[in-house]
Amino acid sequence: MRIAILGTAHPLRGGLAAFNERLAYQLQQQGHDVTIWSFSLQYPNFLFPGKTQYTGEPKPAGLNIRTVVNSVNPLNWMSVGGMMNKEQYDLIIVKFWLPFMGPAFGTILRRAKRNGKTKVLCIVDNMIPHEKRAGDKQFTKYFIKPVDAFVAMSKEVLNDIATFTNKPALFSPHPIYDSYLEPVTKAEACFQLQLDAARKYILFFGFIREYKGLDWLLEAMADPRIAKAGIELIVAGEYYSQDVAAANNRLMAQRNLHGRVHLFTEFIPNSQVRYYFSAAELVVQPYKHATQSGITQIAFHFEKPMVVTNVGGLAEVVPDGKVGFVAEPNPKAIADAILKFFEPGSIPGLKENILKEKQKYTWETFTEVMMQALKG
Repeated sequence: MRIAILGTAHPLRGGLAAFNERLAYQLQQQGHDVTIWSFSLQYPNFLFPGKTQYTGEPKPAGLNIRTVVNSVNPLNWMSVGGMMNKEQYDLIIVKFWLPFMGPAFGTILRRAKRNGKTKVLCIVDNMIPHEKRAGDKQFTKYFIKPVDAFVAMSKEVLNDIATFTNKPALFSPHPIYDSYLEPVTKAEACFQLQLDAARKYILFFGFIREYKGLDWLLEAMADPRIAKAGIELIVAGEYYSQDVAAANNRLMAQRNLHGRVHLFTEFIPNSQVRYYFSAAELVVQPYKHATQSGITQIAFHFEKPMVVTNVGGLAEVVPDGKVGFVAEPNPKAIADAILKFFEPGSIPGLKENILKEKQKYTWETFTEVMMQALKG
């Protein structure tokens, strides 16, 4: 088929771009002709509190990326929709993660479908946003009208889709992020990060937003049992809010954590990701609420065990007692799960379990579900 992916790609950075680029590679491998229609302007500054939306890494080889979509210019939406219409695509795939994108995507897709040929499949990260704003429901309703079918990456999101529409929708977990470099030894990783390889490390990774619960993990780190066990925390990712950064810094000072928490609060380029995962024994996702998380699938790529909170779809892909532990969403339960992991023999057959679970989340399986959804 001739396929367009409408959404984020290089030179924009982050998980959305990584997903769309990896999906494009998979579809090309299956023999499809794929073009990514990405943004010339993705976010106005008030919606992007990070330092920059752009990566300094080279463009992914072998991908056709057009940087043409302006998220705030209605004339651009009509123009891009007209151009896509003329291309006569068999399929347009669009990621939906934020209602703000609803007017742009909804307008583009309406015009693109006027040829009577093109079908639209939406992969939904969030139907209901983590941080709510006025107009969310209206923007989402406008977006979904031209969509023919949906794929949700958590069962919670699948249920959310059903509150908006009865169009075909299927569930398929987030596939593995396998486009990162291979892991290195803990010694090499710690050398790169200037850490002591003799210490025990847990990892919090990714953009730092309030709902991701880093403050709960810091409270867990203040538990005297964690300190006695010699467990230290690596925080790797950029703050999305200076208020959250200030609050966490105050918390670390109050709990005297600065010697046991290692901060790398800049955006982590893809080429550096392996060092953070390779340095850590355990990845912790202390989320207060969630749908699914790409961080889980990066952890699977590096074959790292996890502690996740029992929110959203996290427990769906981290079987308790097999590849890690599922904790109730509070600091004490998170601390209990971390300590349990470091008990000798706490998870029999851990390595084999991770390898087995990892096989469930292939891109081949994900694209098969996509095509099934389109068939209704």
